[in-house]
Amino acid sequence: MADDNFITRMRRGYQSFKGPEFAEVHERYAQLAQIGQSPKAVVIACSDSRVNPTLITQAEPGELFLIRNVANIAPPYNPDGGYHGTSAALEFAICGLGIRNVIILGHAKCGGVRALIEDQRGATDVGEFIPQWISIARDAYQRVAGSCCSAEEVAPEVEREVVRLSLANLRTFPWIADREAAGEIALHGWYFDIGPSRLLALDEKTNEFSEI
Repeated sequence: MADDNFITRMRRGYQSFKGPEFAEVHERYAQLAQIGQSPKAVVIACSDSRVNPTLITQAEPGELFLIRNVANIAPPYNPDGGYHGTSAALEFAICGLGIRNVIILGHAKCGGVRALIEDQRGATDVGEFIPQWISIARDAYQRVAGSCCSAEEVAPEVEREVVRLSLANLRTFPWIADREAAGEIALHGWYFDIGPSRLLALDEKTNEFSEI
């Protein structure tokens, strides 16, 4: 049964949004409608409802170009005839809008990573579309997962490794690699630990995460 009460609450929320207390936001949207968007960063984040990049970073409307998918995966460069929603969004953001920062935002308790772990351990009920998508990140699992570890124990390491793998995949796109080499773009790996609301950043020199 549909949750009509929640939809009603969303409608009421919109009515509040139209109120005078949001006048500055309305003004910002009117400005963006006139001048267009010029985001400061691309964020590849998970579809997980608990992860809100705009809220976490307190970014303003128009500042973040958000790309969301299961397990915040950046796929490798592969311009074939398939459907590549994440790659198309990256191309639009970087080549079209000229955005100079790309952030991979992983997170704790990731259902997509849990599905990856279960799939790699032989589960047959992961879904129809999910297994092919998360197979992009199978190397992240294989790098850190020992067969003796439970899914709960290994998940945090796999979640972080997906961030590292996605950064490596970004560098397979020639128009990202060339811009990074020229100092025109910067790549960042972040990890949101949901429980304590901690945001960690990857230091690629040490390969370790620490709180921002």
